[in-house]
Amino acid sequence: MYKIMLADDEGIVIDSLKFIIEKEFADSCVVEYAKTGRSVIELAERFRPDIAVMDIQMPGINGIDAMKEIREANHHTVFIIMSAYDKFDYAKEAINLGVMEYLNKPVERGKIVQVLRKAMDAIDREREKRSQDLLIREKMETVIPIIENGLIQNLLYHEYFEEDIENFKNLLGIEETHAYMAALVCGETQDGNHMTNAVGASIRLQNAYREIREITVDYLPGIVGSVMANKIAVLIPCKEPKLEYNERIMVIEKARELARKLKARTDVSFRVGIGSVKQMHEAAESYNEALNALVQTTNKVAHVDDAPIGVLYEENYPVGNEKMLFELTEKGDVNGVIAEANRFFDWMEENYGEYMMDVKLKALEFVLWAEHISYENGGRVYHFRSRQDYLPSLLGLSSLEEVRKWFVDKMGGACRCVSAKREQQSVSVVERARKFIDGHYHKDISLDDVSREVEISPYYFSKIFKEETGKNFIEYVTEIRMNRAKELLLGTDLSMKEICSQIGYADPNYFSRTFKKNTGITPTEYKEKSK
Repeated sequence: MYKIMLADDEGIVIDSLKFIIEKEFADSCVVEYAKTGRSVIELAERFRPDIAVMDIQMPGINGIDAMKEIREANHHTVFIIMSAYDKFDYAKEAINLGVMEYLNKPVERGKIVQVLRKAMDAIDREREKRSQDLLIREKMETVIPIIENGLIQNLLYHEYFEEDIENFKNLLGIEETHAYMAALVCGETQDGNHMTNAVGASIRLQNAYREIREITVDYLPGIVGSVMANKIAVLIPCKEPKLEYNERIMVIEKARELARKLKARTDVSFRVGIGSVKQMHEAAESYNEALNALVQTTNKVAHVDDAPIGVLYEENYPVGNEKMLFELTEKGDVNGVIAEANRFFDWMEENYGEYMMDVKLKALEFVLWAEHISYENGGRVYHFRSRQDYLPSLLGLSSLEEVRKWFVDKMGGACRCVSAKREQQSVSVVERARKFIDGHYHKDISLDDVSREVEISPYYFSKIFKEETGKNFIEYVTEIRMNRAKELLLGTDLSMKEICSQIGYADPNYFSRTFKKNTGITPTEYKEKSK
């Protein structure tokens, strides 16, 4: 249905247009009209036309000015000017207002019908576009919370594949590299630092989650996770690596208002813990700080910087360098560890080079912790007296360069243990997988079958298999089957069907297509060519 408004001070013009519209478009149109500029504006406010056929010269407000008024409230109205005044200035203003057609009276019936059809087509396209936009928006309203929760879950449970975190950030349009987290903890009432009836409150939290999510974003603009027991995690991206004092106070006040608002809307009591700003991939630390801040205090809202917990460092201490050093150790990145170890030693040498004993103690502290990581992640056997020479060796060093060498060598050695164990494990897994494939390629085996055989997840198996062999699972199995097929084609008189069954294919046609794709010729051509 199209709503058409006619604006002309001549009754005969309006009657003619109504007759043409009703004759050509029957019940698909509703037509109303007005004869003065003011009445046209008032009619447009009430009628909200899809199409407006406008004269320029009308009593009172002229057609151009009337269109300007109408356009402010009706952005989608299609304007058609039909006037006896063929003036350049009018045409120029009409173009600026987005008029579809500028017709000079008198206008033939066929032209009027043609222009109206054109306007209706434009309206149909706009309606379709709006419908699609609403459909996409509706779908996104369902999908976005899932994506947001995926990001938070990956951060909280320490996703090791950084590209996955980046994918979530890209989907959500997050450009910031830093963030802090808030923990919303609910219960029936607060008893000291504890929330009572957490189980009952969590059920009510689930039922009201949609509303809680919408309210939370108003006060803490960020990513809201799903309900975990009686807790909700909120990730707030930020550009700077630290909140200034005034910013922190504002966040705390907003959190207080949020707790009051949620209590009023859900009749559930809330406490809000807030962690410090971290790099995005370290957000789990911020979340733990938020929870610890609530445990250490009885405040309704607790910020980690106000709570008696956490470690404070001297102003220029390279905290990021220290964290990176041990993260790289855990990942088995030997080159990265050596670079970071040298960088940290540069800082010690520059700031405390005159305090040789303190530098040695710090070097020993880091080496012992790196080896602790290597024992946990590198499959090493711990021997109580394996470090008996560490202290005497360090005490016997007389220059910073000697201490640096000892420090970097030990840090690199600890990391190599982690790296070597992972490489050994990967090679072992791939060798076991190869043996299984070699013995079962003639069967209908899948990636899941092989990953189950070597007892690791399909995703991780696929990754290390490609890294070790240079081929993905399908490519590797196909290569084995094709090689065996060549042997059978040349060394036996088996039929194509028999060869298929011996190499794991049920369909000879599929086998023939696969063979040609990999060799460039069909099995029959291969056999004939070899002869």
